[in-house]
Amino acid sequence: MQTQRLAWAISGSGHYIEECVEFMLTLDNVDLYLSQAGEEVLKMYGISLASLKDKMPVYRDKAASAPPVGLFYKGYYHTLVMAPTTSNTIAKCSLGIADSLVTNLYAQAGKCRVESIVYPCDTAPELETTAPGNKKFMVYPRPIELEATDKLREFPFTQVVDDVEQLIVSVRQRLANL
Repeated sequence: MQTQRLAWAISGSGHYIEECVEFMLTLDNVDLYLSQAGEEVLKMYGISLASLKDKMPVYRDKAASAPPVGLFYKGYYHTLVMAPTTSNTIAKCSLGIADSLVTNLYAQAGKCRVESIVYPCDTAPELETTAPGNKKFMVYPRPIELEATDKLREFPFTQVVDDVEQLIVSVRQRLANL
């Protein structure tokens, strides 16, 4: 069997997306999965899909059944990272809904007992985030969004991180422990 890889999923959140992508690009053996909104957000933040495709395999949300998730059943991945992740994706994952490429990745990773590291955009009642053009501003997640994030924290084989620094530490620890 070839070397196991890390699956990295981006949904439509721009929450520190530049920092997440910058870190992802420092890693080896990564496959990138993009929701349709993830593709749009990359473009909004000036991140070239073509340049990412030059560095790693990129899977896009173009099929109803999300065929690439079958790679989890072949032992192809050791870890799923979802960063950054929208409140919509977090809500669906916390309810067991797997109706898109990214939510299906999370469901199949869990069913295969593959560790997931998730960086939601809504982790606290007040957050600073970055808009396109590197403009910082405050957001105030609603209680329902925070509840979904907290619910996901209780899922087996799932680690929810609250910021980019925790994301980096958690991924590095996971890779060191393989």
